[in-house]
Amino acid sequence: MIKLLILSLCLLVLTGCADAVTFTEAAEMEPVGFWYGLWHGFTLPFAWIGSLFCEHISIYAIYNNGGWYDFGYIVGSLGIWGGGSSSSNSKNKWSS
Repeated sequence: MIKLLILSLCLLVLTGCADAVTFTEAAEMEPVGFWYGLWHGFTLPFAWIGSLFCEHISIYAIYNNGGWYDFGYIVGSLGIWGGGSSSSNSKNKWSS
């Protein structure tokens, strides 16, 4: 029960990281780079779940663009799921 409470508290704190901007504001903003992409990739699962329940939540903001941001986003989203390394390092149960 305590783990569930801590997880819920962490999810609540992470929702404070979300922001919303209009198209006009996004046009005036400077593009963000690799580190923001990495962070947004890590928070992808939470943003996706939130986007299922709220129209105002998006998993990819319009002002976040550029090659370095995209690279960080991919690395972050793979990092949260283990990047496939956990499955390649585990032993196959079916082999003897």
